[in-house]
Amino acid sequence: MNRQKTELEYAFPRTVPVMAGYLVLGAAYGILMADSGFGPVWSVVISIVVYAGSLQYLGVSLLAAGVSPLYGFLMSLMLNARHLFYGISMLDKFRTVKRFRPYLIFALTDETFSVLCAENPPRELDRDKVFFWIAFLDHCYWVGGTLLGALLGSLLTFDTTGMDFALTALFVVIFAGQWEEKSGRPSALLGVGATLVCLLIFGADQFIIPAMAVILAVLFIAWQFKKKREESR
Repeated sequence: MNRQKTELEYAFPRTVPVMAGYLVLGAAYGILMADSGFGPVWSVVISIVVYAGSLQYLGVSLLAAGVSPLYGFLMSLMLNARHLFYGISMLDKFRTVKRFRPYLIFALTDETFSVLCAENPPRELDRDKVFFWIAFLDHCYWVGGTLLGALLGSLLTFDTTGMDFALTALFVVIFAGQWEEKSGRPSALLGVGATLVCLLIFGADQFIIPAMAVILAVLFIAWQFKKKREESR
Protein backbone atom coordinates (compact mmCIF):
# COMPACT_ATOMS: atom_id res chain seq x y z
CA MET A 1 0.00 0.00 0.00
CA ASN A 2 1.33 3.41 -0.99
CA ARG A 3 1.82 5.85 1.87
CA GLN A 4 -0.29 8.98 1.56
CA LYS A 5 1.72 12.13 0.98
CA THR A 6 1.73 14.76 3.68
CA GLU A 7 0.79 18.32 2.85
CA LEU A 8 4.44 19.36 3.13
CA GLU A 9 5.58 16.61 0.76
CA TYR A 10 2.94 17.69 -1.73
CA ALA A 11 3.74 21.40 -1.45
CA PHE A 12 7.54 21.28 -1.64
CA PRO A 13 7.95 20.22 -5.31
CA ARG A 14 5.60 23.02 -6.34
CA THR A 15 7.84 25.60 -4.68
CA VAL A 16 11.14 24.43 -6.17
CA PRO A 17 11.06 26.97 -9.07
CA VAL A 18 10.41 29.74 -6.55
CA MET A 19 13.24 28.43 -4.37
CA ALA A 20 15.66 28.64 -7.29
CA GLY A 21 14.71 32.26 -7.84
CA TYR A 22 14.34 33.39 -4.24
CA LEU A 23 17.68 32.04 -3.04
CA VAL A 24 19.43 34.06 -5.75
CA LEU A 25 17.24 37.14 -5.40
CA GLY A 26 17.36 37.07 -1.61
CA ALA A 27 21.14 36.73 -1.73
CA ALA A 28 21.35 39.70 -4.10
CA TYR A 29 19.26 41.74 -1.66
CA GLY A 30 21.45 40.71 1.26
CA ILE A 31 24.57 41.71 -0.67
CA LEU A 32 23.07 45.10 -1.56
CA MET A 33 22.19 45.70 2.10
CA ALA A 34 25.70 44.76 3.21
CA ASP A 35 27.17 47.00 0.51
CA SER A 36 25.06 49.87 1.90
CA GLY A 37 26.41 49.31 5.42
CA PHE A 38 23.58 47.27 7.00
CA GLY A 39 24.42 44.13 8.95
CA PRO A 40 22.95 40.64 8.46
CA VAL A 41 20.49 41.07 11.35
CA TRP A 42 18.83 44.07 9.71
CA SER A 43 18.63 42.29 6.36
CA VAL A 44 17.07 39.14 7.81
CA VAL A 45 14.58 41.00 10.05
CA ILE A 46 13.38 43.10 7.10
CA SER A 47 12.98 39.98 4.95
CA ILE A 48 10.93 38.31 7.69
CA VAL A 49 8.71 41.30 8.53
CA VAL A 50 8.44 43.18 5.23
CA TYR A 51 8.83 40.29 2.76
CA ALA A 52 8.25 42.27 -0.40
CA GLY A 53 11.02 41.73 -2.92
CA SER A 54 10.73 44.78 -5.15
CA LEU A 55 9.99 47.03 -2.16
CA GLN A 56 13.00 45.67 -0.30
CA TYR A 57 15.24 46.40 -3.27
CA LEU A 58 13.88 49.94 -3.36
CA GLY A 59 14.20 50.11 0.41
CA VAL A 60 17.97 49.71 0.20
CA SER A 61 18.28 53.07 -1.53
CA LEU A 62 15.58 54.65 0.67
CA LEU A 63 17.33 53.56 3.87
CA ALA A 64 20.73 54.63 2.56
CA ALA A 65 19.34 58.04 1.61
CA GLY A 66 17.57 58.50 4.95
CA VAL A 67 14.25 59.55 3.38
CA SER A 68 11.31 60.67 5.50
CA PRO A 69 8.83 58.02 6.75
CA LEU A 70 6.01 59.70 4.80
CA TYR A 71 7.91 59.52 1.52
CA GLY A 72 8.84 55.92 2.23
CA PHE A 73 5.19 55.08 2.94
CA LEU A 74 3.96 56.68 -0.30
CA MET A 75 6.62 54.95 -2.37
CA SER A 76 5.77 51.63 -0.73
CA LEU A 77 2.07 52.14 -1.42
CA MET A 78 2.68 52.97 -5.07
CA LEU A 79 5.05 50.06 -5.63
CA ASN A 80 2.93 47.42 -3.89
CA ALA A 81 -0.50 48.64 -5.00
CA ARG A 82 -0.62 45.66 -7.37
CA HIS A 83 -1.15 43.40 -4.33
CA LEU A 84 -4.59 44.93 -3.89
CA PHE A 85 -5.60 43.85 -7.36
CA TYR A 86 -4.29 40.32 -7.53
CA GLY A 87 -5.29 39.84 -3.91
CA ILE A 88 -8.89 40.39 -4.95
CA SER A 89 -8.59 37.51 -7.40
CA MET A 90 -7.76 35.22 -4.46
CA LEU A 91 -10.95 35.98 -2.52
CA ASP A 92 -12.72 32.84 -3.74
CA LYS A 93 -9.59 30.77 -3.18
CA PHE A 94 -9.20 31.91 0.42
CA ARG A 95 -12.91 32.12 1.23
CA THR A 96 -13.00 28.64 2.75
CA VAL A 97 -9.60 28.89 4.42
CA LYS A 98 -10.21 28.76 8.17
CA ARG A 99 -6.63 28.48 9.38
CA PHE A 100 -3.56 30.45 8.39
CA ARG A 101 -5.58 33.09 6.50
CA PRO A 102 -3.78 36.12 8.03
CA TYR A 103 -0.41 34.61 7.17
CA LEU A 104 -1.50 33.64 3.66
CA ILE A 105 -2.59 37.23 3.03
CA PHE A 106 0.72 38.55 4.38
CA ALA A 107 2.82 36.06 2.38
CA LEU A 108 1.05 36.52 -0.97
CA THR A 109 3.99 37.61 -3.08
CA ASP A 110 3.91 37.63 -6.88
CA GLU A 111 5.57 34.23 -7.12
CA THR A 112 3.48 32.62 -4.37
CA PHE A 113 0.37 33.99 -6.05
CA SER A 114 1.38 32.39 -9.36
CA VAL A 115 1.66 29.01 -7.60
CA LEU A 116 -1.46 29.24 -5.44
CA CYS A 117 -3.83 30.58 -8.08
CA ALA A 118 -3.50 27.39 -10.13
CA GLU A 119 -3.27 24.98 -7.18
CA ASN A 120 -6.06 22.50 -6.44
CA PRO A 121 -4.79 19.93 -3.92
CA PRO A 122 -6.19 16.38 -3.87
CA ARG A 123 -9.21 15.87 -1.65
CA GLU A 124 -7.32 13.60 0.74
CA LEU A 125 -5.01 16.47 1.71
CA ASP A 126 -5.82 19.39 3.99
CA ARG A 127 -6.20 22.30 1.58
CA ASP A 128 -5.40 24.93 4.22
CA LYS A 129 -2.15 23.19 5.13
CA VAL A 130 -1.08 22.86 1.50
CA PHE A 131 -1.57 26.59 0.94
CA PHE A 132 0.26 27.37 4.18
CA TRP A 133 3.27 25.21 3.33
CA ILE A 134 3.58 26.71 -0.15
CA ALA A 135 3.54 30.23 1.27
CA PHE A 136 5.77 29.39 4.23
CA LEU A 137 8.39 27.56 2.16
CA ASP A 138 8.61 30.49 -0.25
CA HIS A 139 9.06 32.82 2.70
CA CYS A 140 11.85 30.62 4.08
CA TYR A 141 13.63 30.60 0.72
CA TRP A 142 13.63 34.39 0.65
CA VAL A 143 14.87 34.74 4.21
CA GLY A 144 17.50 32.03 3.68
CA GLY A 145 18.77 33.72 0.53
CA THR A 146 18.90 37.04 2.33
CA LEU A 147 20.96 35.59 5.16
CA LEU A 148 23.36 33.96 2.71
CA GLY A 149 23.83 37.20 0.76
CA ALA A 150 24.18 39.30 3.90
CA LEU A 151 26.92 37.03 5.24
CA LEU A 152 28.76 36.92 1.93
CA GLY A 153 28.39 40.66 1.48
CA SER A 154 29.87 41.34 4.90
CA LEU A 155 32.88 39.11 4.22
CA LEU A 156 33.59 39.71 0.53
CA THR A 157 33.69 42.72 -1.77
CA PHE A 158 31.18 42.67 -4.62
CA ASP A 159 30.50 44.88 -7.60
CA THR A 160 26.74 45.27 -7.14
CA THR A 161 26.16 47.14 -10.41
CA GLY A 162 23.04 45.76 -12.08
CA MET A 163 22.29 43.32 -9.26
CA ASP A 164 18.92 44.98 -8.58
CA PHE A 165 17.82 43.82 -12.05
CA ALA A 166 17.59 40.24 -10.75
CA LEU A 167 13.97 40.69 -9.62
CA THR A 168 12.94 41.95 -13.07
CA ALA A 169 14.64 38.93 -14.61
CA LEU A 170 12.59 36.61 -12.40
CA PHE A 171 9.35 38.31 -13.49
CA VAL A 172 10.34 37.74 -17.13
CA VAL A 173 11.01 34.05 -16.46
CA ILE A 174 7.65 33.62 -14.70
CA PHE A 175 5.86 35.36 -17.59
CA ALA A 176 7.61 33.09 -20.10
CA GLY A 177 6.52 30.03 -18.12
CA GLN A 178 2.91 31.19 -18.02
CA TRP A 179 3.02 32.00 -21.74
CA GLU A 180 3.81 28.35 -22.46
CA GLU A 181 0.43 27.47 -20.97
CA LYS A 182 -1.79 28.47 -23.89
CA SER A 183 -4.86 28.94 -21.69
CA GLY A 184 -3.18 31.89 -19.97
CA ARG A 185 -2.13 33.77 -23.09
CA PRO A 186 -5.17 36.08 -23.35
CA SER A 187 -4.57 37.31 -19.78
CA ALA A 188 -0.86 37.71 -20.50
CA LEU A 189 -1.59 39.77 -23.62
CA LEU A 190 -4.07 41.88 -21.65
CA GLY A 191 -1.44 42.55 -19.01
CA VAL A 192 1.22 43.54 -21.53
CA GLY A 193 -1.16 45.64 -23.62
CA ALA A 194 -2.70 47.53 -20.67
CA THR A 195 0.74 48.17 -19.20
CA LEU A 196 2.17 49.56 -22.44
CA VAL A 197 -0.84 51.83 -23.02
CA CYS A 198 -0.76 53.18 -19.46
CA LEU A 199 3.01 53.62 -19.68
CA LEU A 200 2.58 55.82 -22.76
CA ILE A 201 -0.28 57.80 -21.21
CA PHE A 202 0.83 58.23 -17.59
CA GLY A 203 4.60 57.91 -17.84
CA ALA A 204 7.10 55.61 -16.16
CA ASP A 205 6.50 56.99 -12.66
CA GLN A 206 2.71 56.63 -12.50
CA PHE A 207 1.60 53.84 -14.81
CA ILE A 208 1.41 50.90 -12.38
CA ILE A 209 -1.87 51.65 -10.57
CA PRO A 210 -3.80 52.69 -13.75
CA ALA A 211 -2.54 49.57 -15.54
CA MET A 212 -3.65 47.34 -12.66
CA ALA A 213 -7.03 49.05 -12.57
CA VAL A 214 -7.54 48.51 -16.31
CA ILE A 215 -6.52 44.84 -16.07
CA LEU A 216 -8.85 44.24 -13.12
CA ALA A 217 -11.76 45.99 -14.84
CA VAL A 218 -11.37 44.01 -18.07
CA LEU A 219 -11.03 40.71 -16.22
CA PHE A 220 -14.08 41.50 -14.08
CA ILE A 221 -16.19 42.36 -17.16
CA ALA A 222 -15.02 39.20 -18.91
CA TRP A 223 -15.85 37.13 -15.82
CA GLN A 224 -19.35 38.65 -15.59
CA PHE A 225 -19.93 38.01 -19.28
CA LYS A 226 -18.78 34.40 -18.94
CA LYS A 227 -20.99 33.90 -15.87
CA LYS A 228 -24.09 35.26 -17.61
CA ARG A 229 -23.42 33.12 -20.69
CA GLU A 230 -23.14 29.98 -18.54
CA GLU A 231 -26.36 30.85 -16.68
CA SER A 232 -28.27 31.32 -19.95
CA ARG A 233 -27.43 27.80 -21.12
